[in-house]
Amino acid sequence: MDYLADTNILLRSAELAHPMHSDAVRAVSTLLARGEKVCVFPQNLIEFWNSATRPADKNGLGFSPSHTETEVSKIESLLIVLPESPAIYPEWRRLVIAHSVLGRQVHDARIVAAMNVNRVTHLLTFNIDDFKRYSGITLVDPASIQ
Repeated sequence: MDYLADTNILLRSAELAHPMHSDAVRAVSTLLARGEKVCVFPQNLIEFWNSATRPADKNGLGFSPSHTETEVSKIESLLIVLPESPAIYPEWRRLVIAHSVLGRQVHDARIVAAMNVNRVTHLLTFNIDDFKRYSGITLVDPASIQ
């Protein structure tokens, strides 16, 4: 099976003091040890940079650009970074119309579109409810990975 590590998994893995840190790290480590493919899309890394460099008092991690670069390099060395594709946009457009997607949920729809185009079947995420509307993907809570 192929798994996509959602941006929240990347963020919790980088935030050592966060209560979800150990679940995020354990889930990814376990999947990799099993020989599963765990991947990200460039969008995940862009979202990670956005949240990691945002000040902590604005719901970010408050990392410096150099610290964030180090974290992104770690992610790129551990996980497969799948390429962008022109096929993602029409799939995204189909999804946002079919599911009447509003506001910031368009970013989640783009993740699903990229998964569909790349035939990634499983989404490792703490935000299960954000993705329930989409069929064809299996949602996996990190705490369920043993």
